[in-house]
Amino acid sequence: MTKRILFIAVILFYAISNTNAQTGTWSGKLDIKGTKLSLVFNLDDEKPTMDSPDQGVKGLAAQVERGLEGKIIIKVPSLAISYEGLWQENKIVGTFNQMNVSLPLILTPGENKPNRPQTPVGPFPYATEEVSFANGNYILSGTLTLPEGYSRETPVLLMVTGSGQQNRDEELFDHKPFAVIADALARAGIATLRYDDRGFGDSSAKPMQWTTEDFKADALAGLELLRGRFDKVGVLGHSEGGTIAMMIAAEKKADFIVSLAGMAISGAETLLWQNRVTLKALGFTDEQVDAYCKLLKTAFDVRVNGGRMPNPDDYDDVPESLMQNYWAVVAQIQMPYMIHLLSLDARSILGNVTCPVLALNGSKDNQVDYDSNLSAIRKGIPANSKNHIETIESVNHLFQHCKTGQVSEYRTIEETFAPEVLEIIIKWMSDFK
Repeated sequence: MTKRILFIAVILFYAISNTNAQTGTWSGKLDIKGTKLSLVFNLDDEKPTMDSPDQGVKGLAAQVERGLEGKIIIKVPSLAISYEGLWQENKIVGTFNQMNVSLPLILTPGENKPNRPQTPVGPFPYATEEVSFANGNYILSGTLTLPEGYSRETPVLLMVTGSGQQNRDEELFDHKPFAVIADALARAGIATLRYDDRGFGDSSAKPMQWTTEDFKADALAGLELLRGRFDKVGVLGHSEGGTIAMMIAAEKKADFIVSLAGMAISGAETLLWQNRVTLKALGFTDEQVDAYCKLLKTAFDVRVNGGRMPNPDDYDDVPESLMQNYWAVVAQIQMPYMIHLLSLDARSILGNVTCPVLALNGSKDNQVDYDSNLSAIRKGIPANSKNHIETIESVNHLFQHCKTGQVSEYRTIEETFAPEVLEIIIKWMSDFK
C-alpha cells in the first residue's frame, strides 16, 4: 500500500510540474510555405494572450486549458485559432489550427526578441517633458524633447505618425523610429514633440470612423501648443503623416515640413500600386495582376463617384484565390477612413505650399511609390531654394536598409532608421537654427 501511495504521489507531482512548466512566455515559428511567422503565447493564469510580432499584433485575448500528462489547449477566439500541444521536457510540441489550416508548431520557453541597437538609452544630454493637448473631446499625450540650452529660437518639429493607431514612438516590431529621430535631433539642437495617436490603447476606439482630416486636426492642435513656446515650428510626418504635413503646409500653418515616405498622389492610386507590388511578389502572373487591379480600380471609382460595385465574375483572369480578398476590400472601403483616403489627392494643394520642404522616399519602398510621389512633389510645389527632394537608395518604407522592401523584412532588420537619412534631416534643419 505504501508503494502504491508513493507511485500516485509521483504521478501527481509530475502533473503539477507539467502544469507549472506551461506558464510564462512561450514562443515558436510557424512555417507557412517557407515563410516563418513568429507566435508568442503569454500563459498568464489570469489574462493569457497571444502576440504575432512579425505582424505587429500584441495582446490578443486567449483561453488556456491544461490537462494531465502535460496536455495544453490554447484558443484565440477572435481569430478562430486553436493550438493543442503536449509538454515534452523543455518544450511544447503540438499543432496550430486556424480555419482549415493545420501546421506543426513547437513552443520553447521565453521570447527571442530581435536586437534594436539604435533605440535610445539614457542618460540623455537633453531634457524631456510629458505634455498633453486637446482637439475637441480628444486629449492627446506626448513627449516634448528639448535640447540643452533651448530657447524660443530653437526650431521644433511636430512628429506625425503614419496610418493606423500608433504610439508616440511610431513603434512597430519593437522598432521605435520616432524615438530614434527625436534623440538624434535633440543632440543636434532641434526640439521635437511626438504624441500618441487619438484612440491609441483604447479598445473601444473606432479608428476607421475617423479620416485623415481628423488626424490633421489633431496635429494642428499640437502645433498650437508649440507656437506658445517656440517661434520656428514645423512638421515631420511619416507616410500618412507626410501627407498631413503637406496639407498643413498648404494651409500656411507650418514654417517648414519634412515628409518621409509621404503620399502625394491619390489614395486610390497608392492602394492599386501596393496591390500590384504585393501580388507580383506572391507569384501571380502579369495577366492576373492586371485583371485584379482593373477590378479594384472600378470598385474604387464606384466608391468615390457612386454606382454599383462590380462583380468579379465579369472580369477574366481574376484568380479564384483573390475573390475572398476582393470582397474583404469591398467591405473595407465602406468605412469613412477608406472613403476619404481613396479620394485624397495632395497634388491639388501642393501649389499652396510655400514653406521650405524636405521630401525623402526610399527606392525600395513597397508601400508608397517613391517615383510617382516625389515626381508629384517636384512638379507641384513652388520653387524654393531651401527645398530638398531626394530618393534614398536601398531603403524601405521605414527607411531601413533592406534587400526586398517587403513588409516581412521589417522585424528581421536590426536597423531602425538609416543613419544617412538622419544626417540629411539634421543638415537641412540647421538652416533654421
